[in-house]
Amino acid sequence: MSSVSGEIRCRAGATPHEEVALLKESGLVTLLGPTEHGGGGQEWPLAYRVIREVAAGDGSIGQLLGYHLLWFWAARLVGTPEQIEAVEAEATRDRWFFGGAVNPRDTDVVIRDAGDHISYSGRKSFSTGSKVSDVTVLEGVLEGTDTHVFAIVPSAQPGITFHDDWDNLGQRLTESGSVTISDVQVPWEAAAGFRDRVFTPRVYNTLNVPTIQLVFVSFYLGIARGALEEAAEYTRTHARPWLHGGQDRAVDEPYQLDLYGDLGAKLWAVEAFADRVADEALPIHRAPAAVTERQRGEHEVRVAAVKARATEVALEVTSRVFEGLGARSTTTELGFDRFWRNVRTHTLHDPVAYKRREVGAYLLRDEIPEPTWYS
Repeated sequence: MSSVSGEIRCRAGATPHEEVALLKESGLVTLLGPTEHGGGGQEWPLAYRVIREVAAGDGSIGQLLGYHLLWFWAARLVGTPEQIEAVEAEATRDRWFFGGAVNPRDTDVVIRDAGDHISYSGRKSFSTGSKVSDVTVLEGVLEGTDTHVFAIVPSAQPGITFHDDWDNLGQRLTESGSVTISDVQVPWEAAAGFRDRVFTPRVYNTLNVPTIQLVFVSFYLGIARGALEEAAEYTRTHARPWLHGGQDRAVDEPYQLDLYGDLGAKLWAVEAFADRVADEALPIHRAPAAVTERQRGEHEVRVAAVKARATEVALEVTSRVFEGLGARSTTTELGFDRFWRNVRTHTLHDPVAYKRREVGAYLLRDEIPEPTWYS
C-alpha cells in the first residue's frame, strides 16, 4: 500500500467493511480454525506473523485481525470441550468476524440471573471491531457476586448499540468506540466454561493476557516495518542528497546508511525475539491442562520483556524515519505521520513501565507476576 492511499483511508475513517471482507475471502479469519471445518489449523506463532504482515500495510486492520483471532481462540481459553467444539466449528464454517466488549477498567457490565438464562446490561468504553463484527464477546459480573462470565452473542441485535465515538489520534479504522448493552440474553449453557452454573478455573484460563500482549507486539512491529519500508522507498525515489554532503544520491549519504542500518538492526532484533517468545508458548497451548503457575508466570515475564522492547523500537522507528525523508515528506497528503500516530495511540493501552518491572522483579527476586487483567 502506498503512503498516499494509506493516508486517504486513514483520513476517511470509514467503517472498514471492505477490508474485513478481504480478510474473510483470504481465509485469514479462520487461520486458527479446525481444518475439518475449512480452517487453517494453524497455531499462534504463525498467527502473530500474519498479524505483523497485515499491520505493515495498515495498522488498524492488523489490530482488527489480531483482536479477532484472540476472541476466536477465547472459546479454547475458557470454554468447556463441548463449547470449544461447537464455537470453533460454526465460527470457521460461517467465517465469523469477532469483536469484543471487554474492558477491565470500566465499571463491569452487570449480569442478572434470570433462571434458564442470564442477561447482560451496562456500557463499555471500547468495543474493538464493533460494526464490522458478526459476533461480540461480552464480559460482565454476575450480580451479587465477583464471578465474571464471558459469552459470544450476535453483534446485530436490538440490545447492542455501537456508538460512533472513536475519534482518536491513531488506529482510526479499528471501530473501537463505546457500546451500550441492554438486556442481552444468553442461555446458561452458552456461558463460557460453566457447567451447571459453576465455573471451574484452571491456570490456562489466565493465558489471555500474555496472548493478547503478543498480539499487541505483532501489530506494533508490523506498523514499524511498514514505516521503515515505505520510508526507504521514498528515500530511494524522492529524497535529495544534502547539497553540502558531496553525494549525488540520497542513498549514498553516510547519515542515511547509518540511520536505516540502525533502525533495521533494532527492528529485526525485536522481531526475532518476538518469534522466539511465541515459540516458547507452544508447549503451553498444546497441553493446556498441564500448564503450571510457574510455567505461565515465566512465560508472562518473557512476554513483558518483548512488549517493552517492541513498544520502544516501534516508537523510535516511526519517529526517526523522518530523518531520512526530508522536509517535503511531511506533507499531509503523504501521511507518514500515521505510523507514529497508530503506534503512539495503542502503546498507551497499559504502561510499559509495569512490563519492565515484571522483568526486574523476576531477575532480582525470582518473582513471577500474579495473573491480573494486565499481567
